[in-house]
Amino acid sequence: MSDRAVRVLVDAASTDPIADAARELVAGLCLRPWGQVAASVYETGRLVAVAPWLTGHHQRIAFLLRSQRPDGAWGPPEGYALVPTLSATDALLAALADGRGGTDLLTSVSRGLGALAGTLLAGDARTLPDTPALDLIVPALVDTINDRLAGLERAIADRLPRPPLPLPPGLNRDRLRAVRSAVAAGAALPPKLAHFYEILDAVPADAGPTLTAVGASPAATAAWLSAAGPSAGPAAHAFLRALIRDGGGPVPCPAPITVFERAWVLSGLRRAGVTINPPTSVLESLTAATAGQGIATGDGLPTDADTTAVSLDALARLGRPADPASLWAYETADGFCTWPGEDGFSVTTNAHVLDAFGQHVARHPDADPRYRRAVERLSLVLTGRQRADGAWQDRWHASPYYATVCCVQALAEFGRGAAAAEAVDRAAGWVLNSQRADGSWGRWGGTAEETAYALQVLLTVPTTVPRVDDAVARGHAYLHESVDREHPPLWYGKELYCPTVIVGAAVLAACRLTTDRASGVDRSVVDCGYQLTKTTT
Repeated sequence: MSDRAVRVLVDAASTDPIADAARELVAGLCLRPWGQVAASVYETGRLVAVAPWLTGHHQRIAFLLRSQRPDGAWGPPEGYALVPTLSATDALLAALADGRGGTDLLTSVSRGLGALAGTLLAGDARTLPDTPALDLIVPALVDTINDRLAGLERAIADRLPRPPLPLPPGLNRDRLRAVRSAVAAGAALPPKLAHFYEILDAVPADAGPTLTAVGASPAATAAWLSAAGPSAGPAAHAFLRALIRDGGGPVPCPAPITVFERAWVLSGLRRAGVTINPPTSVLESLTAATAGQGIATGDGLPTDADTTAVSLDALARLGRPADPASLWAYETADGFCTWPGEDGFSVTTNAHVLDAFGQHVARHPDADPRYRRAVERLSLVLTGRQRADGAWQDRWHASPYYATVCCVQALAEFGRGAAAAEAVDRAAGWVLNSQRADGSWGRWGGTAEETAYALQVLLTVPTTVPRVDDAVARGHAYLHESVDREHPPLWYGKELYCPTVIVGAAVLAACRLTTDRASGVDRSVVDCGYQLTKTTT
């Protein structure tokens, strides 16, 4: 955000600094229409490996070197480190083979290989996180790394671990071979697989000069341009140059996330009661949610029920309600899928569909009974998926606090029956019992994002229990103290990623709800808003 936004937030004369900060945030949605996502180790590594000709190559190598963990791996804890570590290690091996690195690069590669062979590839594949296409990415990169090691000059190879990297027990190359064979035989590439173009060995299609991004992925776009030639896709080349310029070399993923970012920001802020007036162009960008099978996260991705539902919810909360009939395309025997053929189940997608249908039923009591039945059914679906401890867990976010706030808000506002109310109370109890000593909440450690979700859960439950008030005060104080902390990646993509503006909006929403519970606006509220500017400038 701009320096003006910072001044607004620290201006004691402002009557509503949170609303002022939110307006600045919403105005910024137009300035960077591809969305704002933190730099990705996986995507940046793929650009180093497949497109060294792109501007910013040395800056990307430097980013990989400085972001390596002390244990030699890259990325978040647990099995979430596997994909980024494979990508970064392979990328630096490619640079090493090209003679682009010295001792630091050789040391980093050796440490990366050690982390992979020592722990990351040793565990059972069943314990690995369900990040998209992990069963394609891991075997593809293991094979590429082994090929690079075999082709290194003897003088370099002798200074690196030599045994070939194995696949994790339980993971094989069958699906990767099948997909690559189908692509080689001329089969049409499913829209979802375009997101992983960089590992498919695909022959570049004649997509034309207007193509902006392949699969909403800088890596997929770079791989396509490397194979087709930059002149084959001037718009795609311009897209990559813009991302590289904005990130100083490293690139994010996914991108673009135009609709995803706008829908989550607008829906979340309005749900918390934050006053905003989005530009007409931003609102109109969501209206495709009402047609056909709805809307996609961004260009290059297929339509999905999650983005469609949140877009519909945002429009309704901003006074532009629309019939959510497009969501029926995603109905299944279990509830609603994120997209047809989804390999898994998302409670947050179903919570968002409940929001969209609930809005429609609330505004149209005489609506088709099918909508009312869907609201009742989704209430049962969500309560039936609640964990024994009162939380929910989802396949699109690593933290149970995100899944829990999505389900709690939907059930509290639109849920039917005593089971829905009981589920909300149980969730609030779990949040209370899981607060950390410093007032924060978080899966691996306290974070502003997860603390914001936890506060929203507690502030959704209509209670004046002193223990809740104390927890809210301590959580709010943590937000005040975490101004300079970076938001860690928690959202599911090829690796965990952080959509910085969406996370910042969640923090603002929690601050609004907290100040509505308290009396007046104090200094900590202003600083909570200031954290948003620190992560999105």
